[in-house]
Order: sequence, then C-alpha cells, then structure tokens
Amino acid sequence: MQLKNAVVLVTGANRGIGSEFVAQLKKRGAAKIYAASRKPGAVEAGVDGVVPITLDITDPLQIAAAAEAAGDVQVLINNAGISTNTSLVSGDVASIRREMDTNFFGPLLMTQAFAPILKSNGGGAILNVVSALSWFTSPGAGAYAASKAAAWQLTDSTRLELAAQGTHVVGVHMGLVDTDMAAGSQAPKIAPSALAAAGLDAIESGLDEVLADDWARFVKSGLALAPSERYAQLFAAQSGS
Repeated sequence: MQLKNAVVLVTGANRGIGSEFVAQLKKRGAAKIYAASRKPGAVEAGVDGVVPITLDITDPLQIAAAAEAAGDVQVLINNAGISTNTSLVSGDVASIRREMDTNFFGPLLMTQAFAPILKSNGGGAILNVVSALSWFTSPGAGAYAASKAAAWQLTDSTRLELAAQGTHVVGVHMGLVDTDMAAGSQAPKIAPSALAAAGLDAIESGLDEVLADDWARFVKSGLALAPSERYAQLFAAQSGS
C-alpha cells in the first residue's frame, strides 16, 4: 500500500513516536492525518491535512466517536502506550490493569472499531507499535512486558483474521526509543524518526514484522533457547559482560 494520498489515523500523536509518524506521513504525501491524543488542543491543525482528534483509547465511547468522525481512514497506526514500571507480583493491580487497558485493550478496541471502516475503504493497513519487551522481561517491567506480549498476539491474531478483507497488519518491535518514556535510561536508543520510518516502510513494502534495531533482532534471535539460557544471555548483554 502506498501512503501518498492515503488517509491515516495515528493514536498518541502529540509527542514522541506519534508526532514522528505524523511528520513523516506529511513528507510521504498522506492526504489526511487524523492526529489523536487524549488532551484537547495537544495537536494543532496543520496545512498538510492534519486533523486533531481528542481520543483516549481506553474509553469505548471516545473510540466510537472517532470511528464515526473518521470514516474515510485507510491506515490505522496504534501507537499510544504507557509504562508504569510496575512489577507483577508486588505491583499495584490498578497500575497493571492500566497498562493492559492502554497497551492491549486500547489497540484491540481500535482495531474492532476501524476494521469495518478499513474494509469499506479497500482493506488498508494497521500498524501496531509493540516492543522487544513482548519477548522478554526484566525486574520492574512485568506489567509492561505482559501488556506488550498481549499486543504481539493481538497483532498476529488480527493479521490472520483480517487477511480475508485485504487488511495488512504490521507489528513494530524495538528496544529503547529516545523519548520521554526512556529518558532515565543510558542504554542505546533508536531515534523516533528511524522507528517511524521503519514502520511506514513496512506498510508500503508489505512486511509483516519490523525489528527496528539491534536489540529487537538480538532478543528475537534467542527465542528458541531454554528460558534459563535465554535470560542469562539477555542479562549478560544488558550488563555489557
């Protein structure tokens, strides 16, 4: 699918990765970009076809309103997400649920709402921003990793379910991205612009899965190992030993 002249909706579009998706969609000639964010006025309407939408992806009523307002969408980019740094065993259950609501149920509800729209507009595409943490976890990241593992399965399942209507579903996996969410980490980070470009390239080339950086490629390469061996390898790489 070509993004030139396409109509695209991006969630979490007001900053970080989302704002890069909007910027690069402009450069690729998208006809209209629905830039969705939770806060009214967080995204300004632009001369390049940017249409701000107030949307909390954990709110079914707001999702229904967005689907009603954006019935011409051909590409859905599920980018919005959160991290609360919550452990699963000792963590606050409300925080764990919040991560699942935002990182899994939000994209699921968006997909359910927009799948019929994509079908009526020729099939189109869905891009889910997932994470290399869909394939491993570390102390303190249990809730986030669980939500992203669910998002990975959401991506695979909806790819199979929507194939018959011609909707291409892409999953983007990466390590750290140089955004506010990763500001406290000194580990190598991919630029938001590079991540957005890799995701949009996948839509246009027909690629199903993007491993956007070396860390994502490294993590996935170890999935066939036994858990003890896999985590020994991961923790050694994280410590630099």
